[in-house]
Amino acid sequence: MAKGLQGFSWTMLLLFCAIQELGAWAMHTAVDGAGLGQPGDPALLAGGRVKRGWVWNQFFVVEEYTGTEPLYVGKIHSDSDEGDGSIKYTISGEGAGTIFLIDEITGDIHATERLDREQKTFYTLRAQARDRQTDQLLEPESEFIIKVQDINDSEPRFLEGPYIGSVAELSPIGTSVMQVMASDADDPTYGSSARVVYSVLEGEQHFTVDSKTGVIRTAVADLDRETQDRYEVVIRATDMAGQLGGLSGSTTVTIVVTDVNDNPPRFPQKMYQFSIVETAPVGTAIGRVKAEDSDVGENTDMTYQVKDEEGVEMFKVTTDSNTQEAVITVQKPLDYESKKVHTVVVEALNKFVDPRFVDLGTFRDQTIVRVSVLDVDEPPEFRPPSNLMEVQEDADVGSVVGVVTALDPDTANHPVRYAIDRSTDAERIFDIDANTGAIVTGKVLDRETAGWHNITVLAMEADNHSQVSRASLRIRILDVNDNPPELATPYEAAVCEDAKPGQLIQTISVVDRDEPQGGHRFYFTLAPEATNNHHFSLLDIKDNTAAVHTQRMGFNRQEQDVYLLPILVVDSGPPALSSTGTLTIRICGCDSNGAIQSCNSTAYVVSATLSPGALIALLVCILILVVLVLLILTLKRHHKSHLTSEDDEDMRDNVIKYNDEGGGEQDTEAYDMSALRSLYDFSEIKGGDGGGGPGEGGPSGNPASELHALPQWVQSPDLDFSVFRDYICRKVEQADEDLSVPPYDSFQTYAFEGSDSPVPSLSSINTWSSGSEQDFSYLGGWGPRFRQLAALYAGRRGEEDSEES
Repeated sequence: MAKGLQGFSWTMLLLFCAIQELGAWAMHTAVDGAGLGQPGDPALLAGGRVKRGWVWNQFFVVEEYTGTEPLYVGKIHSDSDEGDGSIKYTISGEGAGTIFLIDEITGDIHATERLDREQKTFYTLRAQARDRQTDQLLEPESEFIIKVQDINDSEPRFLEGPYIGSVAELSPIGTSVMQVMASDADDPTYGSSARVVYSVLEGEQHFTVDSKTGVIRTAVADLDRETQDRYEVVIRATDMAGQLGGLSGSTTVTIVVTDVNDNPPRFPQKMYQFSIVETAPVGTAIGRVKAEDSDVGENTDMTYQVKDEEGVEMFKVTTDSNTQEAVITVQKPLDYESKKVHTVVVEALNKFVDPRFVDLGTFRDQTIVRVSVLDVDEPPEFRPPSNLMEVQEDADVGSVVGVVTALDPDTANHPVRYAIDRSTDAERIFDIDANTGAIVTGKVLDRETAGWHNITVLAMEADNHSQVSRASLRIRILDVNDNPPELATPYEAAVCEDAKPGQLIQTISVVDRDEPQGGHRFYFTLAPEATNNHHFSLLDIKDNTAAVHTQRMGFNRQEQDVYLLPILVVDSGPPALSSTGTLTIRICGCDSNGAIQSCNSTAYVVSATLSPGALIALLVCILILVVLVLLILTLKRHHKSHLTSEDDEDMRDNVIKYNDEGGGEQDTEAYDMSALRSLYDFSEIKGGDGGGGPGEGGPSGNPASELHALPQWVQSPDLDFSVFRDYICRKVEQADEDLSVPPYDSFQTYAFEGSDSPVPSLSSINTWSSGSEQDFSYLGGWGPRFRQLAALYAGRRGEEDSEES
């Protein structure tokens, strides 16, 4: 058959070539019907119009030529060609000299290569006719086209494949799935080479394709995703409108069947069994069950619910959104003694139901869940669970407040023991009987101190104290009238001297710590000791308050400025209690408007506000007082410093007390004699001796100018004790001659340890004679510490004796 098709093609090709040859011969006619004229013929230029010199039509060449000889395309000819070979024909342009060759003498054009219209549909060339001798153009250059004529050599191709489409399951027949399209490279304007038709090669049992448009449609209405979720369909495209000899191409189309909610949920089992202990807290998960659904995606989403009334009360079912499982949890406390087995009906239903498939059946399913309750040893339970008791606050210690009862749920009549959690009753206000559960008072109660008590009662098994249950108990203390009423505050009132009778002074209210059930009712009256009162009256207003009014015309605060009014307050009981309070009333002076000015005979109330001028004057006065005080203090300080400077010259203020113990002869650090010589000019003192009496600048004339503090003593190799001895003698003489003041020594005071010193005083307070009359020999018996001092006075004594002798 293939050979027959090939022979048919060559027959058509030869026929086409014959027709082409006839067309080429027809090109040898002259334009406008004129004969072959010469280029210089005047007839060509008549009317200014140039006659056409070229004779040809558009050329055609068949593609895919497979012959051994060059394929004849056509012939160009000039009307000036006389056939003597004087004209030379040439071509230029696309393919000239390579694909297309021209005979220079005859003008015949041949194609030397195999052409492909799908690559290039036409070629544009230019033709020239030249004189062979002079190579001059005989005709103007002209352009012509060689078109490549199509043959059916390209098969249809699916350029967008492979294709993937989808269609919902159970779609009706003829439902469009998708469209495929094939492309043919042949010339669609020539023949039927590019006319494509479609057909199904594989999968025609379930799908069809439109032969012209390529639209794929369902061929059946029972596509079931759960049975087969995809199909491979082969589509063929054929050119030549499907006629014999046409070329074809194919592609594979994958069609995915999408899911619809056409399957209800189904439980794999009709009964499930679970067990749980009775002490499991509320919210404990018992187990999980799951209904299967053949659908996918959101079509498998479902909800679960409990259908029976017993299950709804005791259990709760929720849906796990991740696994689509039903989670069964405890909703109420379980009790093995009450019920050992619970039966729960769980129903599963699709969340999203497609109304198109409602007629397929109900989209729900049910299963039975049996829950077995396991027994455990439980603590006692309080019955009844009342948690409120009441007791009068005046109840005696040991009075019964109430009784709590607890029973062991596991064993009937099993003994139970009771106790109070002392962390809730640290003061032990209440006690409980361990066997009966009777709660009694342990201390005196006072509602005003604590009106409520919250305690925790413990109940435990007699033989297993680890099984303990707790119950909160609220005890209310009932009130009894045991507190008298009292005035709300220590009332004080003020009344003007010119007050008129019946004027309201004060409104009295009271407080009572008790809280009677019927509310408070107080009665007011003046105390018995105020029955003779003629100044004020008391009015009970009947709303638990009373008003005090004046009873006479005017008061005199000079005679009495304070009145004490005793008021008796009685409550409604029972029993009725009373107390007496005192209202203090002050008599005050008032202005014409009734404003109080002063509430005693001497003082007056000053207005709380001052004008700016008064404030400025007050500040100025305060500033003047401050300046005066500072000035006085400054003058006193100046006067004191002046007196101090005068007293500095007095020898009495120059006594130095070191309060340390001297070192005796071994103490060489006591005085620095060199410093002593530099500070005191003993030559002037000696010169003063010869100068005259006291009035002439002698020692007795100005002793204060010679007084200086002695520097520390530092022993030197060349000590001159005579200088020091003369200085001491001079001071002793000054002390002896001045009888107006007690004598002051310039010696350093030494302190000795012990209760008393055997050494007599060295003070010159009793020295009335000169130093020559005193015997200092006793200094030698004072020990080594006074050896140096003894040597000084012994030496002075020897000198005086020698002078006298």
